[in-house]
Amino acid sequence: MTNGNGGPAQSKPPAAASLAVLGQYIKDFSFENPSAPRSLTQLTKPPQINLQINVNAKPLSDTDYEVELKVEGKADNEGTLLFHVDLVYGGVFRVQNVPTENIHPLVLIECPRLLFPFARQIISDAVSAGGFPPLLLEPVDFAALYRQRAAQAQPQAPQTA
Repeated sequence: MTNGNGGPAQSKPPAAASLAVLGQYIKDFSFENPSAPRSLTQLTKPPQINLQINVNAKPLSDTDYEVELKVEGKADNEGTLLFHVDLVYGGVFRVQNVPTENIHPLVLIECPRLLFPFARQIISDAVSAGGFPPLLLEPVDFAALYRQRAAQAQPQAPQTA
């Protein structure tokens, strides 16, 4: 095969896959300290902390996606709610030159992985400003969370007796 000048035709190499952060933001945030100032006194034992983390994503265009990382946490001590924190931290990401079958896991694993350190810092700062020691969230395995959600979404096979 030749080009119009009689020389060999050159094929263009495939464009490299890319993931770009276009923006990130606090979408919704709440911190409640309902028992203050009583809750700020010395505790006799460590509080029970319950955390839930969820990821949601929606397409904005053929290449752009909004990803929301939702973190909800409560701390209780002997039946008293010490604090409740609720954060939805969002980001807009541009995904280009990625095979269609890889977009879903990329958006639901890598994008929240990029957002998590910022959400972690916001929660730590809010809990500290509420008068408590900082709440340092452990790193999250978003790949495992993705697999767990995928398994829950698949219809269960009928069980035979």
